[in-house]
Amino acid sequence: MPPERRGETSEFFGGAALTVSTVALIDYGSGNLRSAAKAFERAAADAGLARTVAVTDRADEIAGADAIVLPGVGAFADCYAGLTAVPGVVEALEDAVIRRGVPFLGICVGMQLMAERGSEFGADRGLGWIAGTVQALDPADPALKVPHMGWNDLAIARPDHPVFAGASAGTHGYFVHSYQFVAARADDVLATVDYGGPVTAAVGRDNLVGCQFHPEKSQAAGLALLTSFLRWRP
Repeated sequence: MPPERRGETSEFFGGAALTVSTVALIDYGSGNLRSAAKAFERAAADAGLARTVAVTDRADEIAGADAIVLPGVGAFADCYAGLTAVPGVVEALEDAVIRRGVPFLGICVGMQLMAERGSEFGADRGLGWIAGTVQALDPADPALKVPHMGWNDLAIARPDHPVFAGASAGTHGYFVHSYQFVAARADDVLATVDYGGPVTAAVGRDNLVGCQFHPEKSQAAGLALLTSFLRWRP
């Protein structure tokens, strides 16, 4: 493995110097896996990091990964059902992420699944990793349409977090969603956006991070976030 470039920082996001070597993107039939995998590969290459990015539905590969990513597109209940239908995957996630502290990133519905439950078409359980619920967007301004779609500026609530420490004013992400994560604890909210009121853009605690926006579609800022995640050692 080539040596790391010591002391690198990103224009948008900060990150620790330590890095990972294998990233598992979980394939459970719901997610923009190809674009997410390519974004991780580009982020690693641009930063000079030797990384293996594996798209997988195998519990053993998830168990052996140094970092885990859960994408997700669609309805909360459908995504949770798809995830639990893949043999051994939820058990492997619980062991790696919750028991062993492997760095984890949830993207869009992948972030929402970290909640205790969702409210889309009734109450549905989630992974329960971060206290809170997933609720329908309800902008105060009736002129704002749902879904929330397009670019929006991030307001960083936790600038001390290693994945967001270098975020500059006006950093923006690309959003496509009709539901939002309503966290029970303010400290678990890493970033928000304004869409007829504050909307959760990122959550996190311990070795867990989730972003409602799509970093793989968020150009330079998104790639910088992925680089920071690759370097993160919680």
